[in-house]
Amino acid sequence: MQLRQHNISKLPERIFDALVIGGGINGASAAAALSGKGAKVALIDRGDFAGSTSMHSSNLIWGGIKYMESGDFKLVRKLCKSRNHLIKSYPSTVQEIRFLTTINKGFRHHPLYPWAGTWLYWLMGSAFTRMPNFLRPAGIKAREPIIDTRNALGGFEYSDAYLYDNDARFVFSFVRGALDFGGVAANYVESLGSRREGDVWVTSVKDRIDGCAFEIRSRVLINAAGPWVDQHNRLSGQRTDHHHVFSKGIHLIVPRLTENKRVLAFFADDGRLFFVIPMGPRTCIGTTDTRVDKPEVDVTEEDIRFVLDNINKRLELRNPLGEGDIIATRCGVRPLAVKPNGGNDRDFLNLSRKHAIDTDDENGHLSIFGGKLTDCLNVGEEVVEEVARLGIEIPKPDFRWYGEPDASARETFMHQARLMELDAMTSAEAMEPLSVRLWRRYGTQALELLEDIRQDPRQAEVLIEGTEYLRGELKLARRREMVTKLEDFLRRRSKISLVVSRASLRDSPGLKEACDILFGEKAEQRLAEYWSVEAGEIEADSA
Repeated sequence: MQLRQHNISKLPERIFDALVIGGGINGASAAAALSGKGAKVALIDRGDFAGSTSMHSSNLIWGGIKYMESGDFKLVRKLCKSRNHLIKSYPSTVQEIRFLTTINKGFRHHPLYPWAGTWLYWLMGSAFTRMPNFLRPAGIKAREPIIDTRNALGGFEYSDAYLYDNDARFVFSFVRGALDFGGVAANYVESLGSRREGDVWVTSVKDRIDGCAFEIRSRVLINAAGPWVDQHNRLSGQRTDHHHVFSKGIHLIVPRLTENKRVLAFFADDGRLFFVIPMGPRTCIGTTDTRVDKPEVDVTEEDIRFVLDNINKRLELRNPLGEGDIIATRCGVRPLAVKPNGGNDRDFLNLSRKHAIDTDDENGHLSIFGGKLTDCLNVGEEVVEEVARLGIEIPKPDFRWYGEPDASARETFMHQARLMELDAMTSAEAMEPLSVRLWRRYGTQALELLEDIRQDPRQAEVLIEGTEYLRGELKLARRREMVTKLEDFLRRRSKISLVVSRASLRDSPGLKEACDILFGEKAEQRLAEYWSVEAGEIEADSA
């Protein structure tokens, strides 16, 4: 909490070059890019960073192969290049993964037709990934025995990428980057609207933790509020070319269905792509694609039944999946950028997920619509270009503001880890060596963890049963990750609440100690608050 309070104290003290409203992937990448290139930037979010759309994705970094069927080849080429760039820039976090797609009888195309499409997709991606290949039903079964191939015509394998950890953690890495570059960021700070006074934007805000109100001044205002961009523009008197329509998507997290590390892709009964995605010790299945009128959504019984019915039809499991197998759910909206009359029901399912930036040159205001995790580096660079065009000085225009530390830094960490035999401390349940995981999550900051473990070997102990998180990681999170509520850590800085059942968490003695480390004297309050919110959500879901 000290980091957050320190940053909040800075917000009313100065005039920033830009204030970014919204800490999802668009806002986080914009703030990191601007800060890295030398602009004075503030970032606020009314909830936690990545607290909405950006924590409900499929964790996929992909070139948008499905957009090829609608002929949006320019977007596919752009996204493939972005995917390749992310794989090269974040080799520990963004990793190539094989997709195994099964085509059943009655599908609108023979399997050879989409297979040919995967070759074009591969070429449009500069042949950066492994080559695709065609599979007959026996070949599908040999690679993945749990797939029911009795109704299959054939299938194919191709490559895209995915986030090894989770989407919200990836977003926070950009927030942390903005802080490291000298930016100011705070979660749970709500914008109440902005007004233009001369050549400065004045944004009225409220600290949602203690209720205090104050104002933030900036020369440029960047609305990156995700699904709420239109709402905030109304508060600030902005009119834009684009607006949002919403698609609800849900995923179900269930026990791991296969040991194989690949994505299984099917076409659901209504023709939409449907995935079975590895998530460490669990499997993530979904998604739905339902048009909704507002960004506030919940998982419904109909959503759950759709996902379970479709997966049980396509897999040969010892016991069909039921509601009792669901460990957690993910539910959010995709905000889709459209122009007037561009989001009608006829073409809704084919609407592009590409982003759009509307700029009010006269008043120095940017609105970011749509977007994907895959395209985040482009968003950051484009925002910098627009802000510079509005007259804000960018002192370091060529600075590389993204990516993992260089190979020499990694080798320094790995050398230190070998000297202290860190990997021998890896828990039996872990999915990978401890050194690999700590480097991926913390980069050069993992050296702080090594020093903590040297001084006190207890810092290398797993704290919360059924997870991989160490006591020392909780201390690092308190210092550097602005964990304000317990859910921030359990759901976004980590994925604990996605892979550990609610009942197991409640019975965990380590959770109490985690709260003590994160919140000190407010530990009991934060723990009670977390279970109170959880109970409220359960009650709402069952209503």
